[in-house]
Amino acid sequence: MGTVTPKAELKKKASKRKKSKLREWLEAIVFAVVVAVIIRTFLFEAYTIPTPSMEKTLLVGDFLFVSKLHYGARIPMTPLSFPLAHNTLPLIGGKSYVTWIQLPYMRLPGFQPIRNNDIVVFNWPADIPERPVDKKDNYIKRCVAVAGDTFLMVNGEIFVNGEKVPEFQGAMLDYFVTTDGPPINLKTLERLGIDPGVPMNRPGMFYFFLTQAQAEALRKLPNVKSVTPNLQQRHDTQPLGDQIFPYDPQNFPFNLDNYGPIVIPKAGQTVTLSLNNLALYQQIITRYEGHSLDFDRKTGKIIIDGKETNQYTFRMNYYWMMGDNRHNSLDSRYWGFVPEDHIVGKAWFIWMSWNKHGNFLNKIRWTRLFSAIHKKSDA
Repeated sequence: MGTVTPKAELKKKASKRKKSKLREWLEAIVFAVVVAVIIRTFLFEAYTIPTPSMEKTLLVGDFLFVSKLHYGARIPMTPLSFPLAHNTLPLIGGKSYVTWIQLPYMRLPGFQPIRNNDIVVFNWPADIPERPVDKKDNYIKRCVAVAGDTFLMVNGEIFVNGEKVPEFQGAMLDYFVTTDGPPINLKTLERLGIDPGVPMNRPGMFYFFLTQAQAEALRKLPNVKSVTPNLQQRHDTQPLGDQIFPYDPQNFPFNLDNYGPIVIPKAGQTVTLSLNNLALYQQIITRYEGHSLDFDRKTGKIIIDGKETNQYTFRMNYYWMMGDNRHNSLDSRYWGFVPEDHIVGKAWFIWMSWNKHGNFLNKIRWTRLFSAIHKKSDA
């Protein structure tokens, strides 16, 4: 014969099974963090633009979403890290990760490969070597050349595979502007979307960062005598010769306005090595693809992983990244190729844009809200 549990005892057991408010809150927080981490890792991630290297395409204060789906989400290589932090702990500082476990580079299938002129977020290759690839600082630039392309820059104009790349509306250079004496009216500059120029040592001469359209607008002003781009001549390696990749001005006399030609390395491609071109590939062989490299300048011998050779086959695809603000951008001209395992995602759309110099309602750039990021600037 079965027993019947008294009603009071049933209520007591039910109350014991009921979760406390604290436990409910903790479980909700853990669930929310897990979902946010999954979205951030495999779908899309929020970024903000801190520097003017992509102006006028992307502005300082733009908040954007970056798609991980377009190129395929990268599997975390450093899985033991503080949730929702990149490489620094919030508030207290210090490393947000430990390197006890390091996974090999893997990427899920994507919707498309990286294409010429895509705006791409990637891990900065020149970051401190001790940081794992996926914990290096994030940069955003325009991919002007993909694996297998031949890149050339002549007097500030870009050529890819022998064809001139049309100038982007937002691309900027620095210009010397000469007036009949006084500076250009600030309201006129504001109307044209131009930041105030910097006075030079000579009276009536000023220094501006301008797009081509802005330069043309200044030339039409009655008090402007000349608007001249500040371009370095071919083979002029001063003053940055040893700071321009590949840091060998004797064999590669490149500068910010005249660069190349160079072929962007492609997975499976084999190149012939010599002491004359080794500087171009040295960091790929050692830093990105993990081989030992030695050479003897007297004999010309090149030794990779203990074996003498004059050839190397690339394991990964590489990309050439540049800022649209050409004379105010730390990009591939300074630190070289971007390996495919450093690619984070594709800049997708701007959801907010904050102008810290604006007043009241003008703090928000209303026309940029929820605007798609195109290959060419709308600025």
